[in-house]
Amino acid sequence: MAETAMKERSPLTKFLGKATSSAGLTIIFTIVIAIAATIAAGPFTLINAIVTGGMWALLAAGLSLVFGVMNLVNFAHGEFFMIGGLTAYYVFTPISDYLKENPSPLLTALAPFAGIIAATIVGALVGVVLEKLVFYQLRKRTREQWVMNSFLLTVGISVIIINGVQIIWGTNYKGITSYWDAQPLEILGIFVSVDRLIVFFLAIVTMAVFWYFLQRTTTGRAIRAVSQDETGAQMVGIDLNRIQVLTLALSSALAAMAGASLLFMFPSYPTVGLKPLYIAWYVVILVGLGNVAGALVGGFIVALLQTLTGYFIGVTWDDVIPTAFVMLILLIRPSGLFGSEVKGVHEQ
Repeated sequence: MAETAMKERSPLTKFLGKATSSAGLTIIFTIVIAIAATIAAGPFTLINAIVTGGMWALLAAGLSLVFGVMNLVNFAHGEFFMIGGLTAYYVFTPISDYLKENPSPLLTALAPFAGIIAATIVGALVGVVLEKLVFYQLRKRTREQWVMNSFLLTVGISVIIINGVQIIWGTNYKGITSYWDAQPLEILGIFVSVDRLIVFFLAIVTMAVFWYFLQRTTTGRAIRAVSQDETGAQMVGIDLNRIQVLTLALSSALAAMAGASLLFMFPSYPTVGLKPLYIAWYVVILVGLGNVAGALVGGFIVALLQTLTGYFIGVTWDDVIPTAFVMLILLIRPSGLFGSEVKGVHEQ
């Protein structure tokens, strides 16, 4: 009887059960804080958090994916952000200059997407090259101390990319004022740039497509199978090498897309990826290592904390409060808000 009653719980009972969990309480607390901040400081706090949170979610989703599937602690993730911005700059700038002399409303509207798509492709290709030349070679030789060895490799890759970009392209900032030359739109009495709105919707659409890919496609299910049980995935015929190449390519592409999309906020220069890297790790640790779906919620939470800190305390403190919050969550719930069922290679 008790078992039957449990199965027949109403949706309201299920929701209340989730709400009493640490994740549910945190989400409810975040919503309350967002409403209070909107009343106290104005709607811009909420709008700014929503717009920037989408891209932080995109950045963190790639980092979480590569950890969940490959158990790769990627500290070169910020460099893919930088590569994305650099690629978008060199693709979009000449197109923009051409359109100034040869106006075309349609091409002007589509030109930014050319830069963002090119950056996404370049990011994916760099990910494939690194997987084949670096991480695959390490896996072939040893699986012992994989986490530490791969961590050191990603730190080395980060140093090489930063210095390589500095030698080839210099240290000057390469950015743009805006992608779309249009008047800001008014939302709840706040003027929001078209760039921010389009980037937000781009992040949401990308996350939705990414979620559908992981949940509904054969390849996506294979990626999730490898993240849950690598040995079992091999037994059913899944090609691990192909999945690992695809995983790092997707992770790198998402980071590069984020860098290209936020070029108007983060001009590309050799070390621009440092702050996005920290933010991505804040989100990943906050929601639980390997939890791709939770990255969306975590991105908005971190963005809200940054916005409120910048408004009430000062922009120089906007990384301090998220850091303290993540530390608090780790003390209370070491597995993160949503936990994780991911098994790394050291557990399989």
